[in-house]
Amino acid sequence: MRIVVAHNRYREAQPSGENTIVDSEIAQLTAAGVEVLPFLRSSDEIPSMSKAAKALLPISPIWAPRAQHDLSRLLTEHRPDALHLHNPYPLLSPWVVRTAHRHGVPVVQTVHNYRQVCSSGIYFRDGVICQDCKGRALGVPAIRHRCYRDSAAQSALMATTLAVHRGTWRSVDRYVALTTAIADHLREYGIPDERIVVKPNAVPDPGRPAPLGDGFLYMARLSPEKGVDLLLDAWRRHPVGTLGTLRVAGDGELRPLVEAAAAERPDVVYLGQLDRAGVRAAVEASAVVIAASMWHDVLPTVIIEALASGRPVLGTALGGIPYLLGADGPREPAGTGPAEVASAVAGGAPVSPQAGVVVGTAGWVVPPEPAALAAALPVARAGAAALAAPARLRYERTFHPDVVTKRLLDIYAGVSRTPDHRT
Repeated sequence: MRIVVAHNRYREAQPSGENTIVDSEIAQLTAAGVEVLPFLRSSDEIPSMSKAAKALLPISPIWAPRAQHDLSRLLTEHRPDALHLHNPYPLLSPWVVRTAHRHGVPVVQTVHNYRQVCSSGIYFRDGVICQDCKGRALGVPAIRHRCYRDSAAQSALMATTLAVHRGTWRSVDRYVALTTAIADHLREYGIPDERIVVKPNAVPDPGRPAPLGDGFLYMARLSPEKGVDLLLDAWRRHPVGTLGTLRVAGDGELRPLVEAAAAERPDVVYLGQLDRAGVRAAVEASAVVIAASMWHDVLPTVIIEALASGRPVLGTALGGIPYLLGADGPREPAGTGPAEVASAVAGGAPVSPQAGVVVGTAGWVVPPEPAALAAALPVARAGAAALAAPARLRYERTFHPDVVTKRLLDIYAGVSRTPDHRT
């Protein structure tokens, strides 16, 4: 099998989970015997471009002529079985879908964000969830609020790109939805069910989990949409020391809030930005990982990493988080103690109807509100041991590279290579 993997890499100065996932997926496919033809561009190339190339940058999200020329040559020479697209902006453009179809090559796209509709891609603006552009022919609110790179001009360009390529996106042969929430997003956009497959990302197997530590770990960008301020608000509602230690790892604009909390309370420890060894040590020292996102977070990799290490996760009920924790299905009532939590693991159940705490296969989800998260913290601490083994099992069955790669190979096999595409 021969597959073109197309991706516009984000700047290296801007840490990108998407870049990491694409690199990992290429390695996993290669290990599975797939001939991968990388078709990659990087936003880091932009400063060194010629004046002529830079002059074309404003139109590149709509149509990137150099990328189409290079892709056309690649497709003609290698005649791949499919093209797998990740991020097309700004140097590839969604036009690569049309170019592939012109060559009779089917297109699979992994949807990492909401940029079929939202110019910023995250449905989040000014500290709250925003879907003002949903259902509009042109995302005028995105232009008015300067949603793309804080620029009215660039926001107008991106909004125009999304309008121009509505038909292009609807012609993709198979969409890889990372979670059930993304699948719902695509259906609302008009993509039929038969062209949507739910397949999450994978992370490497760290091996047999270490025994549970104590307390909680928050590990994410310290920015409003990731909810560290929500977590600190919830944490302060408990007396010092009653929940063990809250470890916070990461960096970002809200770092001063975390540093102030660590100075104020001995049960809050700020770890800063960690390398891989530091991440592993922080996970092993903790019993529960927290994902307090305030936006419809698509697929926080930190959750999969936690499950791989046998750590259950307490997360907000937004985006893909309920799916990752096995908490997006039907529920039945259950109690709040560790024994009741353990008995509810298989199917998921509300733990506290008043607070909205729900236990899933591998953790708990709550509304993104300080009171709800505060109520869930002791529940998660009490139930961590009961959910540690199920958390690891969910990783092995759903997010292990062997499982995910096989699923991806099935997706490639399911797209037919015909010249009759929906352009």
